[in-house]
Amino acid sequence: MLSMHRVWFNLKVALEAVSHNSVRALLTGLGILFGVAAVIAMLAIGTGARQAILEQMKLVGTNNIVVQAIIPQKQEAPPTQHMLAQQVNDKRPWSPGLQLNEAEALARVLPTIAAVSPELDIPTTLTRQGRWMKSHTIGITNAFFQLNNLRITQGRAFHFIEEERARPVCIIGKHVARQLFPDIHPIGQQIKCGKAWFRVIGVLEGYDTQAETRHKLGIRNHNDEVYVPIRAALLYLQDRSRITKDEIGELEEGESLPEENYHQLDRLVLHVSDATYLHSTATLVGTILKRRHQGVEDYEIIVPELLLRQQRQTQDTFNLVLAAIAAISLLVGGIGIMNIMLASVWERIKEIGLRRSLGATERDIVQQFLLEAILISLSGGLLGILLGTGAAHLIAAAAHIPTIVTLWSVLLSFGVAAVTGLIFGLIPARKAARQDPIKALRTE
Repeated sequence: MLSMHRVWFNLKVALEAVSHNSVRALLTGLGILFGVAAVIAMLAIGTGARQAILEQMKLVGTNNIVVQAIIPQKQEAPPTQHMLAQQVNDKRPWSPGLQLNEAEALARVLPTIAAVSPELDIPTTLTRQGRWMKSHTIGITNAFFQLNNLRITQGRAFHFIEEERARPVCIIGKHVARQLFPDIHPIGQQIKCGKAWFRVIGVLEGYDTQAETRHKLGIRNHNDEVYVPIRAALLYLQDRSRITKDEIGELEEGESLPEENYHQLDRLVLHVSDATYLHSTATLVGTILKRRHQGVEDYEIIVPELLLRQQRQTQDTFNLVLAAIAAISLLVGGIGIMNIMLASVWERIKEIGLRRSLGATERDIVQQFLLEAILISLSGGLLGILLGTGAAHLIAAAAHIPTIVTLWSVLLSFGVAAVTGLIFGLIPARKAARQDPIKALRTE
């Protein structure tokens, strides 16, 4: 009890000393203030960036390999008969393009592939009872929803027989449902996609993603699209692997079929059962496709998770740099506290001598000056937390960078401020306690 009474008394003495020299205490705590603010802002930026990467990984799915079809560029002028004859004589390799049977073959040949999601993207105009909107009709299988972490909030997914027999059914995005069915429940209704009618069996949950993020990761805008079974899309809408008689009949003498998108599919998403097999599976997929496409590399193999991991590593390095800057700021602030407290010891040497002559022990003097240093640090820390939180929100608004201020970052910063005051206040406190009371009282 007596010990706690002495600590409380020393705390009141320290508070009086700090309040008596409030301007000097504020200037002393500026280093801690900016250091803590830097820590808060750094952790907010790092946490926000990490959360954004995790959200992106959810959007692209984990352990996925994307095979993207490459559309060849059209020739500037129609080929002449001489050019056509030269191409025949050269026996240049011909590629059938990315096809649905390749998806089935890859799933059958490679044991590391757990699921395959073929995709066919067809720009269409959606119409229903006088309402219309520009959209994309996507031919898929049920694996698409699983691999892209999409939920159906109304209705259901495709049945197996609907996929295999190309039934004209569809699942629509949230914005499509809002645009075409503002006053009626969409399940069971008919919509026209291009020239074909499809029955709505499900509605996707709404998803909020930035256009820049979607473009960078190749993510679709699920809210504005219609999803139909892949075989139904090939049957009712478009099968680019087929050449019709009309297309051949329209050609004039000396012309060839235009170099346009001949791929039956726009991309394949392959889900690997184990992340350790991602790189090796992607290599095998490239080898198989190169052989099937006669050596023509009219596709691109992308592993989004590896790209995001690399991005996360870069972000972690950036966070370490920010942490180093914040640590230097706190170090400078701690040195400033120590310098000011050492100067305070010499200025108040008579006060120290008077307290010692009245019965204060060395421990009391150490506690007094140590508590002063901690109070200054905590004051700077509290102001630094407010400044750092405001800076994090300002950075988010000005630079459009996601920032998240968490409770543990605030507690960490507050703890660092207290420890800084404790460490850098210890030397001045011990120096003050070791003063000879008689010499201290005689000092002018």
